[in-house]
Amino acid sequence: MVQYNFKKITKVPTGKDFVDIVLSRTQRQTPTVVHKGYAINRIRQFYMRKVKFTQTNFHEKLSTIIEDFPRLDDIHPFYGDLLHVLYNKDHYKLALGQINTARNLIGKIAKDYVKLLKYGDSLYRCKALKVAALGRMCTVTKRIGPSLAYLDQIRQHMARLPSIDPNTRTILICGYPNVGKSSFINKITRADVDVQPYAFTTKSLFVGHTDYKYLRYQVIDTPGILDRPFEDRNIIEMCSITALAHLRAAVLFFLDISGSCGYTIAQQSALFHSIKSLFMNKPLIIVCNKTDLQSLAGISEDDKKLVEEMRSEALKTLIGQGGEPREGAEVLLTMSTLTEEGVIAVKNAACERLLDQRVEIKMKSKKINECLNRFHVAVPKPRDQKERPVCIPQAVLEAKAKEAAAKESKKLERDLEEENGGAGVYSASLKKHYLLADDEWKEDNMPEILDGHNVYDFVDPDILQRLEELEKEEGLLQEVGEEDEEMDVEDLTPQQQKELAEIRKKKSLLIREHRIKKSTAESRPIVPRKFDKDKRFTSERMGRQLSSLGLDPSKAIERARSKSRGRKRERSSNGDMDVDDGGSNKKMRARSLSMAESRSRSRPPTNVLVPGEGYKDSAQKIKAYKLGRNSVFKRNKDAKKGEGDRVIPNLKPKHLYSGKRSNGKTTRR
Repeated sequence: MVQYNFKKITKVPTGKDFVDIVLSRTQRQTPTVVHKGYAINRIRQFYMRKVKFTQTNFHEKLSTIIEDFPRLDDIHPFYGDLLHVLYNKDHYKLALGQINTARNLIGKIAKDYVKLLKYGDSLYRCKALKVAALGRMCTVTKRIGPSLAYLDQIRQHMARLPSIDPNTRTILICGYPNVGKSSFINKITRADVDVQPYAFTTKSLFVGHTDYKYLRYQVIDTPGILDRPFEDRNIIEMCSITALAHLRAAVLFFLDISGSCGYTIAQQSALFHSIKSLFMNKPLIIVCNKTDLQSLAGISEDDKKLVEEMRSEALKTLIGQGGEPREGAEVLLTMSTLTEEGVIAVKNAACERLLDQRVEIKMKSKKINECLNRFHVAVPKPRDQKERPVCIPQAVLEAKAKEAAAKESKKLERDLEEENGGAGVYSASLKKHYLLADDEWKEDNMPEILDGHNVYDFVDPDILQRLEELEKEEGLLQEVGEEDEEMDVEDLTPQQQKELAEIRKKKSLLIREHRIKKSTAESRPIVPRKFDKDKRFTSERMGRQLSSLGLDPSKAIERARSKSRGRKRERSSNGDMDVDDGGSNKKMRARSLSMAESRSRSRPPTNVLVPGEGYKDSAQKIKAYKLGRNSVFKRNKDAKKGEGDRVIPNLKPKHLYSGKRSNGKTTRR
């Protein structure tokens, strides 16, 4: 038997949509131009083609609908009866029959009008015959509009049916409403069936899947059944009856011994006896549920008798299958879905009973005789009494021991994470893989900015070697300077020696003060005059200090004053503007006529490496310059002001793209 997938059924259009689809396709895919001057055979072929094409489209669409919907006589009886319960198979067959009749009528109409078109004697008559043919086809299609709408509703409902395989291993759950069937299927499968404390929460069949001994089992939850005549049962109850009647499955009859479902044990026993004919040739287990509210031993004697009668009936099914009657361990089980006590035991017992039955049926079939002669089970026999233990080479044992020791010794990041608090608490350290001279340095925090400088600009692997070279060079210079000083002191007079000692003393003080402040004079900030309270930075003081050192301070003072005044644009002395001589000299500031020659700051060539620029060598500097030029190339080409320029130019100015076009060239647009 084939397992049908009802979700693949094609959507059924309405009658009006059907006509629109076919006629628009005919208009698009057939020629549309014909003239009365054409030969009459050409005109006939033109209109015959349109009629035949329309008939072919109707035939294909209607045939697809008929073939997609399953035939109730050809599918599994379970599906046939289920569709009959849900949709009434008479109405279903009638709708499909009307579709088939419409398909035949459209084919007959096309055949008749093609014959008439062969004898059309003018363009007008051929066109009139084509219009009549297409009109009759559309009329037939519109008449089956209700059947199309009915079939589309059935298609939507069938797509929502659960995918049940009638031939696989199946466990069927049945019983009164609200006895715990849906709770049980939720416990043993991944199904999510709605569970509520009132009757008829489950209104259709629900399917879940579970595993037992590496085999997949299909678990079906059926709606509740009431104890009443067959004719009075509704569609919801008939779904359960259909599943019980046609599916070869292990049946679990649920019994609520606490009475909280609203039905007594007597009523549930009456239902069991009324549908016990459906349990024939099926593994049957009676499940006493809700033992957390009422134990099986605590019920009344009458109820115990009823339960015992049901157990004996279930035991007959076990004997009928060829099994041996045992104490009611396999046909009467207790459990509680609330505390999950006995749930797995019930599942295992049902799966085991079903598996035994399927194996027994296969062993009794004719095919087993054809397969048994292909199998041969070989059992080795000992040839003597000597023991022959397994021999593993010593080298292999040592290699396995080393591998096991390596696995135990090496800890993964996952192991460290579990030891240190788990995910969200443990943070993996990226520094522990650093290759450093001392492992204690790995967790040190390296500053990125120090004293206003980027630390990475001063990182140099050869810094110690260069420092040693500089110290040697400084030592040599100091030795040469001391020799020169000693030679100069011997040639000087006592007065000059005294002045030299004073100069050296002041020089050492200046060097010390300079070192206390900052390494370069450029980095020292300029002190405004209003903060220079003690007049430490004045040109007069600088002149006195230079004079005491024996130097001429005039040029230095003049340069300092010119720098402090700044430079302003001078007026032309030959201007025509009249100036009042009375107060102009007082208001105008004296300006120097000589102006320093201004020039741009000189820069070294690109390929020359300058200390302090941060490049490793000249090649790196050239590469950086090239990358810089390439990065601004596209921006300069698009006339952007900078990286932040996000202006979108108006690519279609209104004066060029609006208004009515006149005759003439439009290249300017």
